[in-house]
Amino acid sequence: METGRHSHMRILAVITGKYGQRHVDNIRAHAPAGWEMEVWQAPSVLPPIVDYPEDYVPASLPPADLILALGEVKGVAELIPDVARVSKAKAVIAPVDREEWLPRGLARQLRGWLADIGVASVTPKPFCSLTETHYNVRRHRVEYDDPLISSFAREFGRPEFDIAVDPHTRQVRTAHVLRDACCGCARYVAERLAAVSADDAEHEAGLAHHHYPCLAGMIKDPDFNDTLMHVSGNILKDRVGEQVRPYKQVAYIVPGTLSGD
Repeated sequence: METGRHSHMRILAVITGKYGQRHVDNIRAHAPAGWEMEVWQAPSVLPPIVDYPEDYVPASLPPADLILALGEVKGVAELIPDVARVSKAKAVIAPVDREEWLPRGLARQLRGWLADIGVASVTPKPFCSLTETHYNVRRHRVEYDDPLISSFAREFGRPEFDIAVDPHTRQVRTAHVLRDACCGCARYVAERLAAVSADDAEHEAGLAHHHYPCLAGMIKDPDFNDTLMHVSGNILKDRVGEQVRPYKQVAYIVPGTLSGD
């Protein structure tokens, strides 16, 4: 592997349903040529407390450098340390797109279990908050330092765009994705921004984000006092907004006059 940037990386995705499969499909379609993707379909029915996780993990799994824990069942997180042991993975990304799949207490335990066996881990909430150096937003932001996770986050994580706007018409000419959300949402949004006015680009990006649709939870999350779907949408809209802001038309209102004067 190259230092700092991994031209060859073996990824093992742990999934239980359509949420995980969407991420797998997008990675396979757009990952760097040297990346390899394998999938383990974890049990979708687990007891409330998994006393013996090793009983639910195969004796052999494809060797991996990085694990993506994309289960839609709470107990799957308890299997991840054994999955890392069997696959010999060195890092884990366990996103929190729905609190019921990976509650904050369990996420904290998972990071501790993995640290105890020498495996780096991050639990971005939501997944599309992940960058090469940190994850989460606002006061919940967490810094990390791991080359495998950083290499993944260069390609998939917090959306980044290169948007060209016609300075005369103030319409979007092109919108290129520099970093996609792991689920593929950023590419979907970018395809729908062409010819959109700079004034409307953020709003249209937000609509496209919901229409994709985003699979983050719609239950109000106590960390943000908002739904994770809305947090995800705001992350994406902010990235679009930064690109089009110089071309937006600003209406100034002079005190004592009507706005139409």
